[in-house]
Amino acid sequence: MSEDLQQKIKEQGDLVRKLKAEKAIKEEIDKEVAKLKALKLELGEDAGGAKNGPQGGKGSPKKGGGGNQGDSKSGGGKLILKTAKGTRDYEPAQMAIREKVFQKITNIFKLHGAETIETPVFELKEVLTGKYGEDSKLIYDLADQGGEILALRYDLTVPFARYCAMNKVTNIKRYHIAKVYRRDNPSIARGRLREFYQCDFDIAGAYDPMLPDAECVKIVDQILSSVDVGKYVIKVNHRMILDGIFEVCGVPNKMFRTICSAVDKLDKSPWQDVKKEMVEEKGLQEDAADRIGEYVRMAGGLELIDKLLESDLAKSKIAKQGLEDMKLLLRYCELYGCGANVSFDLSLARGLDYYTGVIYEAILCGDSVDESGEPITVGSVAGGGRYDGLVGMFDPKNRSVPCVGVSIGIERLFSIMEANMTKNETKVRTVETQVYVITAQKNLTEERMKIVSELWEAGIKCEHSYKKNPKMLNQLQTCEDTGIPLAVVIGESEIAAGIVKLRSIANREEVEVKRSDLIHVLKER
Repeated sequence: MSEDLQQKIKEQGDLVRKLKAEKAIKEEIDKEVAKLKALKLELGEDAGGAKNGPQGGKGSPKKGGGGNQGDSKSGGGKLILKTAKGTRDYEPAQMAIREKVFQKITNIFKLHGAETIETPVFELKEVLTGKYGEDSKLIYDLADQGGEILALRYDLTVPFARYCAMNKVTNIKRYHIAKVYRRDNPSIARGRLREFYQCDFDIAGAYDPMLPDAECVKIVDQILSSVDVGKYVIKVNHRMILDGIFEVCGVPNKMFRTICSAVDKLDKSPWQDVKKEMVEEKGLQEDAADRIGEYVRMAGGLELIDKLLESDLAKSKIAKQGLEDMKLLLRYCELYGCGANVSFDLSLARGLDYYTGVIYEAILCGDSVDESGEPITVGSVAGGGRYDGLVGMFDPKNRSVPCVGVSIGIERLFSIMEANMTKNETKVRTVETQVYVITAQKNLTEERMKIVSELWEAGIKCEHSYKKNPKMLNQLQTCEDTGIPLAVVIGESEIAAGIVKLRSIANREEVEVKRSDLIHVLKER
């Protein structure tokens, strides 16, 4: 039986490889791949039955759980404990840093008057498809459970647009911090994961040109300057300028988006590789690609915009409109005090299909290295832009709501911060305890508990030992190890006198405090 199945699997595998080599239609390949998976599953069950005898057959429970448990074992041996590919655990010291950074970002969002929402971690697959261009292949599909066809959210922008359309929201300034999922090729050191947080800020509503857009750039500048990640630059461009470049360079209208996705790779690949993709893979004429190359390697500020307004590019109405918008955006950035960190960069494309106007992306330009001295290149740490048509894609009457927003790639920032913390051997407090209640003698557990309870009721963060008769030295050591600054020390004589000793852990100084004044004294310190 097993040998017959193995032969069938071999034949089915050969068929799948043949179809891929012939570049058959996706539906046909998927159909044959599904058959191959079913055969492999059948082989696994057959092998399990042979190993376990009659009790391993259909309907019989196997040791260690269900039939798929063997996937996480090595040759039927011990379970290999690991996180799934592209995911990770975070230790208390890492979480302490993350929480502080999340709080900083939230405070900046609130500084600008934003309110928050929450959306489901999975959406109907049809909500997500057709919104991400070539990146749609990175969407995590969920197995059909006999009901709706679902997928894990790829970002927070499309669910936000769906939320606005569904709830008929026409004006909102919202932030959303949550996990998203991408079936990407992961790199933990570079902060590229399959499960990661995004911190989004978006402004929905019809307003005067570039005012909301400039505020989004300002927010990126505030966030990056508030965290210790080194120098950065915020690149800005405009989809209308890119479309105008494609127009004057002779790119057919239907190829605009696919050529745009090629330009988007210029931050990772040299121009010659991008040009090769345009010409050989996407069928663009070589002279058109050469003309595009002249434009997309330009970067600068207001002087570049003035130069382009006098060039052939200004013959394109859409490019001229984009250049005027960009001029206004740079002016507003200067007024907001962030212009020094902003660069008008014609190579910036942002590959997602839903962008319609201003686009921006922040990159680090520092020299951070990991603990082995290797440079850490994390790429983009923030990105976003204007997407005026996305909400209308979900509205039954195609009513559009102009939107602009930014997403902070927080995991990539954490990669740099963790590397700096390791390099500098920085000790991080993982608890916020302010006071540790210590007993100097035995059989005083209940007295400790009374004081701890009073402090908790007063909103003072405190702890005590879970041992009835802990040693004094061990209690003080706990304070030093965890960075707790103060200790309240009691013994039989202190209880009789109605006092406590308040000890500073750093300099070991002690003062006597009346028990009735303890909460007031602690709140004053």
